[in-house]
Amino acid sequence: MASIASFAVRRTSNHVRTQIRSLAAGSSLPIDIDHFTSGWDSSSIKDLGEFSKEGHYQIQTFNKISEKGLSKFPSEKYEIKSTEWDSNNAHAILLRSHKLQENEVDVTVRAIARCGAGTNNIPVPRMTELGIPVFNTPGANANAVKELILCGMLLGSRRVVDGINHMKDLGSKGLAKERVEKDKAMFGGREVKGKTLAVIGLGHIGAATARDGASMGMDTTGYDPGLSIESALKLPRGIKLCDSISSAVASADYISINIPYIKGEGGTHGIIGKEVLSQMKPDAVLLNFARGELVDSEAMKEFLDGGDGRYVSDFPDDLLWDHKNCILLPHLGASTEEAEDAAAAMAAETIREYLETGIVRNSVNFPNTKLPIRPDGSIRISVVNKNKPGVLAAITDMFAKANLNILQQINQSRGDIAYNVLDIDPSIEEGGTINLKSLQKDLTMVDGVLSSRVVFGTPGVGYARNIDGQYWV
Repeated sequence: MASIASFAVRRTSNHVRTQIRSLAAGSSLPIDIDHFTSGWDSSSIKDLGEFSKEGHYQIQTFNKISEKGLSKFPSEKYEIKSTEWDSNNAHAILLRSHKLQENEVDVTVRAIARCGAGTNNIPVPRMTELGIPVFNTPGANANAVKELILCGMLLGSRRVVDGINHMKDLGSKGLAKERVEKDKAMFGGREVKGKTLAVIGLGHIGAATARDGASMGMDTTGYDPGLSIESALKLPRGIKLCDSISSAVASADYISINIPYIKGEGGTHGIIGKEVLSQMKPDAVLLNFARGELVDSEAMKEFLDGGDGRYVSDFPDDLLWDHKNCILLPHLGASTEEAEDAAAAMAAETIREYLETGIVRNSVNFPNTKLPIRPDGSIRISVVNKNKPGVLAAITDMFAKANLNILQQINQSRGDIAYNVLDIDPSIEEGGTINLKSLQKDLTMVDGVLSSRVVFGTPGVGYARNIDGQYWV
């Protein structure tokens, strides 16, 4: 695994507004950076004059991001830069399908957001180690994917694709009008009304699929061991919830897979394999608009060869691509203008909330954190640290040593990461002063702390990191 130090070394020779300088322990060199402005007025903050300069958050985009989504970033606070931007000092990254590499994530990056639900194209475990939250946009593309699932269900019922290809062939020979009625019997099918739809995974997309399936007159069954109250409230009244995938698919004519792809032991790689397929009806239609890797291709081929079942997906498959009972589409699930707009807007709003207030919402690696309004006249500081004993006590001790009162504090954790947000009263004893840059450095260099941030003030500044024992701002 690459060291954290190597992550931070990449810099450009271009002149940029913010200069980065590492301060070795005990160094008396000043920090060449606009650090932050708080907006408070307190004579006890002796370096206040340095914290009242103009600035912008720099957002780097990969892929083409919806303009409606980008418009959520107000121009007076944000600058949007494309992939070609060579300054490499972004404060946040926004992307769609681009496979993000570690060397594309600069030391200045506070957050990453994907305009979509899956985050397989982002090295999430590595970003977690570095203390960088990764966000996604659950539900933003739910309607678009659901509509394609319903389309796939109909395609799998009526051999529509085969019929289209046949008519093209007849048309090329000038035989279409002559044969159109005679050949239609070759493409018979069945109706979905009265049939059973099993939905595996009842999140945003799964719940919407089950609900619309029921509205089409279908019986519904479902399986989701992590069903949330929010999703449960969106399910059709008559749905039968099962205790396993096998039991959910046993009576189904159509099966829709809507679960995330998780690698490794206990994950979901090849979860639709021989065991599940053996429980399905021989003429069942499997709809996979979630991830191609969820289905064991060898087992799927054996199932298709042995009956009149169908497999419909928008993911490529090198084994099944030309099977007569398989319909493979381009990855079109979220490829609608509406879905791209909604996902980009949600991603932008999530990034804004985090940068401007410290709120964490829709993160795949940080704890979701709701925050109260910052009290007037207070300083909000957030600290990201390793989730281990003693770190929180050391953080609060720093404020005690500075004679600063903590007005309110939120501490949340998720796995190996802890996230702390503290609102501080800058008032101290008469005649006393504090140096905020020094305080932030002391906080950041606590053993186990990964980064600290003054959450409000000058956009884009007030961020510091502890990288292999060196202080970076």
